[in-house]
Amino acid sequence: MISAEAELMVGDQGAAGHDPRKRRQILDGARAVFLEKGFDAASMNDIARVAGVSKGTLYVYFEDKEHLFVELISTEKREELFSVIQLDHDNHDVVAVLTDCGTRLVEILTRPYYVRAMRTVFSIVNRMPEIGAEFYGRGPALCAEQIAAYLQTQAKAGVLEIEDYELAASQFMELAQTGVLKKLLFGIITTPDPEEIRQRVAHAVDFFMKVYRKPAG
Repeated sequence: MISAEAELMVGDQGAAGHDPRKRRQILDGARAVFLEKGFDAASMNDIARVAGVSKGTLYVYFEDKEHLFVELISTEKREELFSVIQLDHDNHDVVAVLTDCGTRLVEILTRPYYVRAMRTVFSIVNRMPEIGAEFYGRGPALCAEQIAAYLQTQAKAGVLEIEDYELAASQFMELAQTGVLKKLLFGIITTPDPEEIRQRVAHAVDFFMKVYRKPAG
């Protein structure tokens, strides 16, 4: 819900919240503020000032700082994630497809900026569970859905043998991140180099295929 203060500020702005250029302007300002001050220290006043909009206009587009943050991260990663999960269903070389998908996905997830974003979302979830659900729905859930669709196609083509496609997709994503993402989130390791990511994903794909490759004959 928008706060009483926000409702008063919205006034008669009407359809202004649908202007993509204004939304982009706000997101650019928010990014600059979050990078400079961090999420906790940033305020809607700061964001409005840097974005060059009134606070009332800001609330027309985003009900609070938390939802603005999720929108910013989702927008910045959407194009990258879409390129990763647009899998070629006609390509039955599952090893090659999953290796490429897994490698590119883990490269995105382990970037310092994205790791910081995930930590921020985790810090919000206890008081605003819907933020976690929104973040998950725009990232991991979307990836799992697209991978599951590819796996289903390959099962119908006789390459794989899978009963639960969504479960298999989630398993693959977890396997690809094994030993990396959680350690990054807890600050135990630094960002892995590309070769380490490739090796880990290769092991993940090998394990996955041992479980789900359809037996010959």
